Order: sequence, then structure tokens, then C-alpha cells
Amino acid sequence: MRFFPLLFALLIPLHAQTGASDRDYAVKTLDRIARPVIQSLAEGKLKEKLPLGKGEESRKPYTYLEAYGRTLSGIAPWLALGPDSTAEGKLRAKYIELSRKALVNATDPKSPDFMNFTTGGQPLVDAAFLSLGLLRAPDQLWTPLTAEQKTNVVAALKSTRVLKPGENNWLLFTALVESALWQFTGECEMPGIEKAISRHEEWYVGDGTYGDGPNYHWDYYNSFVIQPALIEVLKVCKAKGSPLGDKLPTILARAQRYAEVQERLISPEGTFPVVGRSSAYRFGAFQTLSVIALRHELPKSVEPAAVRCGLNAVVRRMIEAPGTFDAQGWLRVGVAGYQPDVKEAYISTGSLYLCLNGLLHLGLPANDPLWTDPPMGWTQRRLWAGENVPSDHAK
Repeated sequence: MRFFPLLFALLIPLHAQTGASDRDYAVKTLDRIARPVIQSLAEGKLKEKLPLGKGEESRKPYTYLEAYGRTLSGIAPWLALGPDSTAEGKLRAKYIELSRKALVNATDPKSPDFMNFTTGGQPLVDAAFLSLGLLRAPDQLWTPLTAEQKTNVVAALKSTRVLKPGENNWLLFTALVESALWQFTGECEMPGIEKAISRHEEWYVGDGTYGDGPNYHWDYYNSFVIQPALIEVLKVCKAKGSPLGDKLPTILARAQRYAEVQERLISPEGTFPVVGRSSAYRFGAFQTLSVIALRHELPKSVEPAAVRCGLNAVVRRMIEAPGTFDAQGWLRVGVAGYQPDVKEAYISTGSLYLCLNGLLHLGLPANDPLWTDPPMGWTQRRLWAGENVPSDHAK
């Protein structure tokens, strides 16, 4: 019964919301989640401070790069806006500075927080999220580095080449690392990119959805990894003049359909079906919807303000559930609060920061229509309030 008062408290009437208040809430949420990771690593103290949950000792070699890579990929579009004279812009300036220091510490072999990029399979995953962050905010994270610092970053990313992906979404982790190297150094191992794209073409099952390998899985890996990674890899291919870049419109059309479905998955109460593995990634499940909104490529059936209000409702339900954070402000495993039984064996504290990839739309400036349009209900809220909403169709 303890969640009932919370549920009703979070059902904020739309007329009480504004785009400015929604953005302020999203920025404060980003800050609340990201600060322990970014600040600790910038100080060279992430390995000292990041806690491991019960039974997570075996994940210690991986959890630090997980925390940083996933945090950086989530906050990077917001960082890419650069500093300005507003309170948010000043906060962003601080995060840009801290994120660069964190990058230096994570990739400097002499740093106490130098990350594991080579031992075990997991570092390939989070080197890919780190690469995704660099690709999403190159002017803030890559360009200002010294020559030595760039050399260290490149060496760290290249060192993951000893790790071989399985025949599933992991192919895209190799592709993301190689795409970042291609973007920033001009060279890459092209077969890793080509294989990831060709396999996912084979694994497309229709209606905006890919299998995770040859088989379809009922989970959110189309959003945790597959669709956002394909978009970013093919953006680099297009920028580099590769014929693979010609596939980007098709990939985007599929992602638009997936985003359209994701918007429809948000219930009137700001919940969504918790299905499949990695549910502890929380609202990271909506990365595809968030990235399509960020790119101004929402389908005509989905209004930007509806995405803002719907995602805001989801984030509130998850972040404000009691037990979500420990006493020091670190995330704890769960969907709505602390729920250790939802954790798979590969999950540790660092893993949980993938949730920040559900806030990519913060990379749209405050004067973008997504933030300035009047609040409106998302599809399920409108439908269940009795509004006459057009039907949905497979594409």
C-alpha cells in the first residue's frame, strides 16, 4: 500500500505543468543521477567511492567503466549545447569540465581510476557507450583534449579489439568503437562495422523491430542498444562517404516506427510494461524515443510535447520511488525503488546508469518546440480519458 500515495502524488495535472518546469525537472534529475559518477571520476576517486551491491564483487573489474561510459553517453547531447549565461548553462559548463577530467582519468594508465578495457568481455560494451558519448559531444569532449590525452583515449579504445562480440547486439559495440576511431583518427577496422550492419539487416523482423541475433526477444534491447547504435554508426558512415551511409534513411524509418510504439507504451499513469531482461536500466528503455525526438524525426502521429510529458511522467514514477538512491546518492537496483530480485548476474551499480540515455532529448535547447509547446497528453492518457484518437497500424 505504501506506493499508492506516491502514485497519486505523481499524477500531476497537465495544466500544472509547463515546458520550463518539465525541463527544470529533467535537468535536476540528470544532475542527481550523474553527479556522483562524474565528480568522483574527475577527482580520481570513482574506484574508491562507487559502491557494489550484495553479491556484485565479481563485477568489480567492470562496474567503473560501466558507470562512466553509460553516464557519458546519456548526458552528452546536453553537454553538446555548450555553456551559456543561464543557471542551466553554468551547470552545463561545470559538467563539461568535469566530464573531460573524467575522460582523462579513465584513459590515463597512470591514473588511479584508469579503466579496464581489455579483461573479460564486458569492457567492449562500455567502451562502446564511452564512444557513443564522444560521438554525441565531440566539441566538448574530444576537441579540447591535448595530443597526449587523445593518444590515451585512442589507445584505450583500440585495446578493446582483443575482445570479440557474440552474434547478437554486441556486434554493435564493436561497430561503435570502430566508428569513434574512424571519426576521430581517420582509421578503423571496417569489417566490424560492416558485419554489425549486415547482420542487423538480416535480423530485422518488421514493424520497426530487430531480433537480438537470429531470434526475437521480448525486451527493450532495441532501445537500450540496437536502434540508437545503428543510427550513430551509420551517421559516421555517411559523414565519411561510405556507401553504408545510404542505409541511414531506412534505419531511421524503422527507428521512427519503434519510437511511435514506445510513446504508446506509456500508460496514463506514467508506467510502462516491464518485460524482459535488464529492467534495472529503468527509463533507459526509452532511449530510441528520446533520440528520435532529439533528432527532430518524430513521426507525424507523435507530438513533441506529448513525448516531453510522457517521458517526464515515467522518470518521475521511477526516480521518486523510495529506495531508488542510497544515502550517498548512488543508484540502487530496481524498477520502482530498490528491488534486488530484478537484477541479472551481469548487473552491478555501474550498470544502472544506462538510465540516463532516456534523457537524450535534453540535448534540444530550451527554446525548442519540444520544451515550449503547451503540455499535452500522450497517446494512452488521451485514449483512456475518452479522446477520439486515430488508430495505430503496423508499418
